[in-house]
Amino acid sequence: MQYRGLNELREMYLSFFETKGHLRLPSFSLIPQNDPSLLLINSGMAPMKPFFTGEQEPPRHRVTTCQKCIRTGDIENVGKTARHGTFFEMLGNFSFGDYFKREAIHWSWEFLTSPKWVGIDPDRLYPSIYVDDDEAFEIWNKEIGIAPERIFRFGKEDNFWEHGSGPCGPCSEIYSDRGPEYGCGKPGCTVGCDCDRYMEVWNNVFSQFDNDGHGNYSELKQKNIDTGMGLERLACVVQGVGSLFDVDTVRNITNKVSEIAGKHYGESDKTDISLRVITDHIRSTVMMICDGVIPSNEGRGYVLRRLLRRAVRHGKLLGIDKPFMSDVASTVINESGGAYPELVEKQKYIHKVIENEEASFNKTIDSGLAILNDKIAASDGKELSAADAFQLYDTYGFPIDLTLEVLEEQGMTTSREEFDRLMNEQRERAREDRKKMGDLGWQSEDLGLDKSIKTAFDGYTTLEESAKILAIVNEGEVSGAAAKGEKITVVLDRTPFYAEMGGQIGDHGVITGKNGAMAVSDVQKTKDGKYMHIGVVTEGELSVEDEVTASVDAAYRQAICRAHTSTHLLQKALRTVLGDHVEQAGSYTANDHIRFDFTHFAALTAEELAKVEDMVNDAILAGSPVITEEMSIDDAKKKGAMALFGEKYGQTVRVVQAGDSIELCGGTHLDNTAKAGSLKIIGEVSVAAGVRRIEAVTGKAVLKLMNDRQAVLNEAAAALKTNPNELSAKIEQQVNDMRALNKKLEKMGAKVAAMQMVDLFNVSRNIKGVEVVATKLDDASADMLRTMGDDIKGKKDNMVAVLSAVNGDKVSLLCVCGAEAVKKGAHAGKIIKEVAKIVGGGGGGRPDSATAGGKNPAKLEEALEAVNNIVEAML
Repeated sequence: MQYRGLNELREMYLSFFETKGHLRLPSFSLIPQNDPSLLLINSGMAPMKPFFTGEQEPPRHRVTTCQKCIRTGDIENVGKTARHGTFFEMLGNFSFGDYFKREAIHWSWEFLTSPKWVGIDPDRLYPSIYVDDDEAFEIWNKEIGIAPERIFRFGKEDNFWEHGSGPCGPCSEIYSDRGPEYGCGKPGCTVGCDCDRYMEVWNNVFSQFDNDGHGNYSELKQKNIDTGMGLERLACVVQGVGSLFDVDTVRNITNKVSEIAGKHYGESDKTDISLRVITDHIRSTVMMICDGVIPSNEGRGYVLRRLLRRAVRHGKLLGIDKPFMSDVASTVINESGGAYPELVEKQKYIHKVIENEEASFNKTIDSGLAILNDKIAASDGKELSAADAFQLYDTYGFPIDLTLEVLEEQGMTTSREEFDRLMNEQRERAREDRKKMGDLGWQSEDLGLDKSIKTAFDGYTTLEESAKILAIVNEGEVSGAAAKGEKITVVLDRTPFYAEMGGQIGDHGVITGKNGAMAVSDVQKTKDGKYMHIGVVTEGELSVEDEVTASVDAAYRQAICRAHTSTHLLQKALRTVLGDHVEQAGSYTANDHIRFDFTHFAALTAEELAKVEDMVNDAILAGSPVITEEMSIDDAKKKGAMALFGEKYGQTVRVVQAGDSIELCGGTHLDNTAKAGSLKIIGEVSVAAGVRRIEAVTGKAVLKLMNDRQAVLNEAAAALKTNPNELSAKIEQQVNDMRALNKKLEKMGAKVAAMQMVDLFNVSRNIKGVEVVATKLDDASADMLRTMGDDIKGKKDNMVAVLSAVNGDKVSLLCVCGAEAVKKGAHAGKIIKEVAKIVGGGGGGRPDSATAGGKNPAKLEEALEAVNNIVEAML
């Protein structure tokens, strides 16, 4: 196989399909035309949708392109690995009702293996087909001559293309074996393995079916071919390099960045990450600007701004302290201008946009980074408050995405949800004013629904069911439909989703229809019984009257159930240990987290907390069935069921029994206590007079807590150069060593004090027969001042001494008067009071000894100079 550059491979592919009667079309713009479902073109077939659907007549029924594509779904991983990138070129050959499987397979094999074209060794290539596509198998086996054992059959997830309803069909991919050096080394490593050995280079999609959206497939009258092949992937195989960043044209961009930064690719992981980020992002930046995208704070403009600014920051990490992106853009244009002549035509414009955006960002990044670093230093090292992140954006223009990236590098987080809430504060406040508690303020008449209509709740017995959309609230307005990205509230006729009630949070999950889907992040219940499913449309469109499937996140629900059942066991344990006066005063039950308020008159002792925790865990390990029954309120009371104090109940109630605990409860629970795993109390505090609060974790949160604490022990042990098992002894040794060291320091301090006293006696001033001295002592603690003061009183009974020291922004003052000085009228308490006033403080004391403090060290010299006059007036 001959080495070929990326530009040569692109031209070779397009020329090959021209020989097969295809019309070569230039790449479509990255900005989708008449397709609101896409922010940016992300595949070769995306601009061809109107031709596939029949909405438009193609210029020819055989077309070939090399399409510019951008995908930013995993932008955070770009740079961290050599696999990820935001920009790529997709080679494609398309048939709109012309040829089908036979031609597509034969031509793909010819292009890849013929010495006239790419010339890959056929023994290194392996085709895959959809598991039921026997037609494709026969073509590969009987016509191409591939042995059956070299043809791999995969299921729908890998080899069947479909997106909701509409045209769809099986795929046939071609994998290239890059050699064992790229493999995982496992004995069963073969095509389909997640390692890098077998790389997919070609994908033929055979659009031959129509999906009605309900899993029913019928043959299309017009069968189509949609071929996709990543140009960079093909270049990796042909050039025998490890990743897209090693491909010739891409590596030339990296080399330019390396030249500017004075760094070399491969010298360190940290450097490589930044080089890859800049290399990838400048490719996307140049192509997007060329196609008409300009930096902004919304939509595709925000994508561009984020890419460009992320690259600039990584330039800073490489030590580049000047504008450089425009220089790198020139390399991109030089490498790709032959295939995309519009890059050359618009290069001045491209440079101008990049230079302006980089200059604008450079005005904020240094100050923003400095402020961010200060806030990080002042934090707990785990989380930056969303308010600080918002201030950085709102006041200093520092993007939230860069804040998140810097925090991730420091092992920290911030609440993106809280940040977004602050960004939309005015709108949210208006909404809160209207409804007080989320969307619960929506009345039936506002929603266009009869008051008698209630949402049927089936979540006790099922986590998934069919339902109908009765109403949609879209951005605060009643709407008939909602599209992707919109935050909405949906009312269903029935639901498996538990709404937030009785201290238990609402379920999470998805609502899926034939035309769209939404992710549910909260559920609330209105006073008239309607369940409000709150979330974001994740794909397509949802409309009123749509038949949908409502699916609760089972793992999330189970974590809530673990916490709720454990809460019942906790209350039972508290009443057993503390007494029957314990009553629930509030609770919050979340996924593996508990906050339980209860009546009690004093803080729990360590022994009481341990006993409560042990009792709960014993009840969990007992593996008792959790029995839920509905019965009359009278029967429930006879059964001994606990009710919430002050709560109103109907005639029929729900009783939950878990071991010895029997309570009235409408929440969701486990079916066996053992499934709670375990419970760990993490805090106990007072929240009001006579009300205590326990916070605890269950299930997986206990494991996380244990792992986190073990990590802290490991870190502490490592810092003290020991192992966790010997940490206690090591700490005790360190404490004893510090005590011994402090004693030595005290002795040295005493010696220094004795030397300083001699100096004090030599500089004292005689005022009316009393020796007076006032001075500042460097690096003296309050204890040292007292020691020196006592020595002065013992050795000089005719002396008044005012001693001072400054520690940070605080002033420490001490005044002592010998016995003879006191007889002559000196009073230490009165002297120190006057001195302290001057330094912004106060104090007082006995005639022979007094202390004070001050807040203004700058006035200390003035205060000491006033001592002589204060004493003279007193004698």
